[in-house]
Amino acid sequence: MKNALGNIMQQAQKMQEDVKKAQEELGLMQVLGESGGGLVTIVMTGKREARKVTIDDSLLGDDRDMLEDLIAAAINDAVNKVGKLKKEKMADVTAGIPLPPGFQLPF
Repeated sequence: MKNALGNIMQQAQKMQEDVKKAQEELGLMQVLGESGGGLVTIVMTGKREARKVTIDDSLLGDDRDMLEDLIAAAINDAVNKVGKLKKEKMADVTAGIPLPPGFQLPF
């Protein structure tokens, strides 16, 4: 029993180290969110920080509402891609560790 508890503690410590490493890697990654067929693009880090916004010149006319909608859509696309990237990365970290169904790590 004592050996089993030691193994669990070692697994938990390794997972904690792996999670920290994965978080650092995610912070360095970038995703490209886009809308309007690429007319608006957002470069976002894994920390959900916007790094660059690009707006095609054809959108800089009179239709402000459409431009605002496209920017919001591009941001949402980037945020969703970061979320998917984090989920995949954390699945790699927790692979092989028996977590209860529905257990969510705090990320």
